[in-house]
Amino acid sequence: MNATELRNEFKAYFEIEPQRVFFSPGRINLIGEHTDYNGGHVFPCAISLGTYGVYAERQDTTVRMYSANVPDQGTVTFDIHDLAYQKAAGWTNYPKGMLYELAQAGFKFDHGFDLYVHGNLPDGAGLSSSASIELLMGTIARAAFDLDVAQLDLVKLGQKVENDYIGVNSGIMDQFAVGMGKSNQAILLDTNTMKYKYSPVELGDRVIVIMNTNKRRELQDSKYNERRSECEAALAKLQQQLPIKSLGDLDKDSFDRAAYLINDDTLIRRARHAVFENQRALQATTALAENDLTTFGHLVNASHVSLHFDYEVTGKELDTLVETAWQQPGVLGARMTGAGFGGCAIAIVAKSQVAAFQTEVGATYKEVIGYAPTFYVAEIADGPSELA
Repeated sequence: MNATELRNEFKAYFEIEPQRVFFSPGRINLIGEHTDYNGGHVFPCAISLGTYGVYAERQDTTVRMYSANVPDQGTVTFDIHDLAYQKAAGWTNYPKGMLYELAQAGFKFDHGFDLYVHGNLPDGAGLSSSASIELLMGTIARAAFDLDVAQLDLVKLGQKVENDYIGVNSGIMDQFAVGMGKSNQAILLDTNTMKYKYSPVELGDRVIVIMNTNKRRELQDSKYNERRSECEAALAKLQQQLPIKSLGDLDKDSFDRAAYLINDDTLIRRARHAVFENQRALQATTALAENDLTTFGHLVNASHVSLHFDYEVTGKELDTLVETAWQQPGVLGARMTGAGFGGCAIAIVAKSQVAAFQTEVGATYKEVIGYAPTFYVAEIADGPSELA
């Protein structure tokens, strides 16, 4: 999609001239899964797939939104001063929620607008389409209303949309990866302190292939909140004798010494994943910095094994994709990415093997699952921006 095509789509639908075009990326997490709400490190990056928004200012206070990805919902209309959550508003609750949180933070909106949204992120695939549209709306609002709001504050408001407005008890990784993305760099983020650093991702003759299970994953309907509460329960048991604020405060040895305090098989496995995955994220960043791609690939694989056995968030679809990917020539590593329970996995594949990889993995998946996966080759991209 390019800006001219998007402007033409807007004009055809709203029958007026658009004024501005914006883009907000999706994200993948290279490693560090389910660590963001456990006070650990994550290592995500923004990707070249994402959400486009075409904007035109209105003279009244009406807001009209339409998504080419959800045509059945038609145009959703509301007043810029009436931003309360409404279930019937569907997908527009994400951009509407961003406007609401900006208003709660003291920013003023003096006019309405028309917004045409068209994304190329697969819906419900775990590539953070919700964070993408939240940061899209934040970026548009800052530009259109001349708001003095820092990028990191937009990121934090995006998380408030998820937690307080939508009601998903998620961490900050998705919004951070989308909002702070840089081309060809991943972000090592300490979710305890919000300290972060950029790390070049130089894969040589390899690319990142996103493998979509095509099994929809709704976070609110998943066991996401259950996993979070299990980790909180394990932490509470450890805190009876250890002066720690989060599971991310522990390393492997200190966890092994203290695991007896948890005294519950399930809670031990959940906490072990959070602790060990945090260490893997740190080790993976070091491996990439040292150009040790073999070690990086091994850590990626180990992450999936832990998510399968200790955290139990993979499922047949993701396991089939990843385990088949491991068997293919030219694959450095593969793992599920995102919250799990469906959604996507990633594989780091030699460019010369990508076509054969997609054919072989696709055929095995269809044979086992009954329908085909979808593949995307992702580039690591910049954060949200206005397009020329």
